[in-house]
Amino acid sequence: MATTTLPKTERIDVRASVSVKQLLQEAALANHKSVSEFLLEAGVNAANQALSGRRHFVLDEAQWEAFERALERPVQTKARLRRLVAETGLLD
Repeated sequence: MATTTLPKTERIDVRASVSVKQLLQEAALANHKSVSEFLLEAGVNAANQALSGRRHFVLDEAQWEAFERALERPVQTKARLRRLVAETGLLD
């Protein structure tokens, strides 16, 4: 999601120490951005990365076909896994 194409109607307030603010200002300047642009882009990238495994995943054609085959494969009983799940765990 591009951060510059959507209208900015909401405000996010962030408090930081002087040293963190200076670091962010330096980084924004080095990237030819305002601090707001720098923080918003970095935040959106971090949010997308944190949620990407929960929302979607990208596969090429061969990977997609392998994924579909795995989904369609009949369920197999795994004796070792069944024993492991049945065991009392450390936290039980």
